[in-house]
Amino acid sequence: MVVQSKHFLNTAPSLVLDSLEGLCAINTHLALDPTHRVVYLADQDRSKVALLCGGGSGHEPSHSGFVGGFDRLAESLYPSCGRDLTNIHEAAVCGNVFASPSAGQVRRAIDLVDNEKGTIIVVKNYTGDVLNFGLAKEEYAARNPNKADRVKFVNVGDDVAVGKTQGSIVGRRGLAGVCLVYKIAGALAQTGASVDEVYDVAQYVSSRLGTIGVGLDHCHVPGTAVPDTHLGANELEIGLGIHNESGHRRISPVPPLNELIPTLLEMITSTTDKERSFIPFKNDSTDRVVLLVNNLGGLSELELGGVVAEARRALDKSGIQVMRILSGSFMTSLNMPGFSITVLLLPAANDTGTPSADLILSLLDDSTNTPGWKWSSRSVPKPPSVYSSLPTVTHAKAWSASLKAPDINQFNSAVERACRALITAEPEITYMDSIAGDGDCGLTLKGGATAVLEALSKGSISGNDVLGSVITISRIAEDAMGGTSGALYSIFFSALAQALAKSTSSTATQEVWRTALEAALGRLYTYTRARPPSRTLVDPLAAFIGTLSSGLAAAVEAAREAAEGTKDMEAKAGRSAYVDSIKLKAERVTDPGAWGVKVVVEALAQ
Repeated sequence: MVVQSKHFLNTAPSLVLDSLEGLCAINTHLALDPTHRVVYLADQDRSKVALLCGGGSGHEPSHSGFVGGFDRLAESLYPSCGRDLTNIHEAAVCGNVFASPSAGQVRRAIDLVDNEKGTIIVVKNYTGDVLNFGLAKEEYAARNPNKADRVKFVNVGDDVAVGKTQGSIVGRRGLAGVCLVYKIAGALAQTGASVDEVYDVAQYVSSRLGTIGVGLDHCHVPGTAVPDTHLGANELEIGLGIHNESGHRRISPVPPLNELIPTLLEMITSTTDKERSFIPFKNDSTDRVVLLVNNLGGLSELELGGVVAEARRALDKSGIQVMRILSGSFMTSLNMPGFSITVLLLPAANDTGTPSADLILSLLDDSTNTPGWKWSSRSVPKPPSVYSSLPTVTHAKAWSASLKAPDINQFNSAVERACRALITAEPEITYMDSIAGDGDCGLTLKGGATAVLEALSKGSISGNDVLGSVITISRIAEDAMGGTSGALYSIFFSALAQALAKSTSSTATQEVWRTALEAALGRLYTYTRARPPSRTLVDPLAAFIGTLSSGLAAAVEAAREAAEGTKDMEAKAGRSAYVDSIKLKAERVTDPGAWGVKVVVEALAQ
């Protein structure tokens, strides 16, 4: 596949600093040391433990997006909200894209968050981060021996793609699971806990994390050559690293989520895989977890929601109770089209010498205005049977079947003719729409006509109940057609039903139809700006209704002329308005929606 390699930037070298300036412009409680590229909390509470994180850029909102939380200015303006907001980090150090910051940058960050209680440095397990942050910590301790025991170092490795044999020396890579450590440790620090207490909880949470990532392709680093990943158009990579490192294995074709997600979760929860089994799951239906689904940067929100749903289903089937779900962009890899799944195994009720599950969940739930932290419900997810259950809504029939067609069989035959004419015209209308629109108008009309025929065969549409038939057609237009055409037809027929319901006649005469059609067209105009001539279905519809007082034959002829006239007309509304007008005039193609109306009225009048 070809990696998306175009970017919006001034220059590749300036991108990181430009982005940090934008972050601080949006979030006024943040400050920036541009020389060292450190984002820090401008008004820090130095009576509490400070948390410091960082690493290479390109993983936003990690790491700079997790600085802040509590805002003294906000508290002064809105006292009721102040202390309910907790910090996550007091500072973050930002290197170049996918490159660790230097020890000098980290030393500056440690100085900026220096406090009375102590500092905890949290890093992902990557060699550059471990070395540079570790070096800065040791240098700080050497220069400040009286504070040496108040600076702690937490190294988080949560990747399960790297097996125990391969990772025996360097350990597991750090992935999105570190964000849960950030949040839980940061919230605990805000309670006034000691540096040792915060450190112990951070280490415990780190030991209970498992993350696996999957990508459809690699990302592109601005200012570098486009990588050739050799990933096929229908291939994905499991265990892809957040710096484009090769994954555990590739799969082709791309499997559906209900096959992929259980495979990924098995790599996290297995206790029989000798290369993994990093986390002490019992797999006896007593395990409780926090689920984090992370967007690696290039996945649509639509797809991410599907991943969340399938991950939750797979955990439920495995007997693992999900206590919280978080989803969104936490630890990205620039524009990588992929996601990662993180599972945090909570302590069991009978575990001793560990923080309680209630404590961990409450810290995770604490509110924060940190820009990078995503909203969550702070409660146990409801089972699908609860949020998928539908209330029973009944609508009493608000009309009587007193409005009948003068000739019931003739009414039914006319409806059938119109539907079959639309179905026959589908290829012609589809061709028109392939030039003047998006190519689906013919199929949309065919789908509606097919559904009307089915309702006619079942008796739901009948000349014995004209008003009920029109309401049924309105519902079919909404359900079977969809899109813009379906909405327009449904609005028109709903308005037509309302107008017919006001008739005092027991027979749907031509005059009753004419009056109701005029009212329906007027109602339709409140929802569309299209007015004749507009090169839309409104043109023949308005011509038909406006001429109906002169007789049915004259009305049909007016609709025919209006529809055919759209071929030389400039589009003023509808999908054709977005198509090159020169192309439309050169092709002299009739508007497909207008042609569909013409087909219907011609068939009705036969």
